[in-house]
Amino acid sequence: MGALVLGIHASQVSRRRTLRSPSSGTGRRSGECPGASRRLDGETVSARGDAEAWAEIVRELGGERDLRYEPIGGINAAGGPAALCPGGTNRLTGQLAPDFWGASCDAIESEQGGFLSKAVLPGAVLAKSHVPDLAAAVPPFNVESLEATPEDLLERRASRNRVEFESVAFNERFLATVAAGHDRVALRETFSPVFLDWAAGIEAEVDFGVSESQLYFMWRLRERTSEEYRAALDNAGQLFRRVQSEVSEHGDHTYPPGPWHAGLDAFPDGTIPGG
Repeated sequence: MGALVLGIHASQVSRRRTLRSPSSGTGRRSGECPGASRRLDGETVSARGDAEAWAEIVRELGGERDLRYEPIGGINAAGGPAALCPGGTNRLTGQLAPDFWGASCDAIESEQGGFLSKAVLPGAVLAKSHVPDLAAAVPPFNVESLEATPEDLLERRASRNRVEFESVAFNERFLATVAAGHDRVALRETFSPVFLDWAAGIEAEVDFGVSESQLYFMWRLRERTSEEYRAALDNAGQLFRRVQSEVSEHGDHTYPPGPWHAGLDAFPDGTIPGG
């Protein structure tokens, strides 16, 4: 995702970039996670078994948080709110975390396994939320982890759309860009030092941004466990609440958290999400 991610889609984000081990820094196949090869009764679990176990983890988490689970995310009826993550595998929709409504699904997917046991497995979780209020207050932006080849990194660092903040830790960890033709200064003035310090301290490799009236947050999985998925959703919720707070402090209008952010209802003023 070297360029600004516009309307990032579950199928678009799959098979994007090589997932690196956060501990060793060595390259891994896209979608491969440290600790993802589990054993059951002394035998190595097949990729197909891993996929089934992961789907069950997502279903159970959806039940715990009263979310709607779909093996493959569909679309909403014409004329209504737009669905988030259409086509996404293992989609959850609803209040993903406290005061954070949206949808999540598998991302950075890859085919793994041997003969007769191949399956598609995720290397990340993608969470999205309808945010027309935030999109009206900040320029479209993308923040991505700096985990690319040196050549690609040099090219992206030279981007005229790059935004540097007054936080060395944030700038060393992320590349922030705005869409062509938008004001870089406006984005720089949006985020406070408190927000930048929080983002720089997120323990996993993440990308996030706002574009096409949606907020997105992608968490690269270190392992495929329920605890890891909870951490992804909880951090996505923190991002939403923090960005909303930053925008509110500048005097801009924001909607209260609710099902409208998840494409389950119209916003309080009648605005149709994605309409």
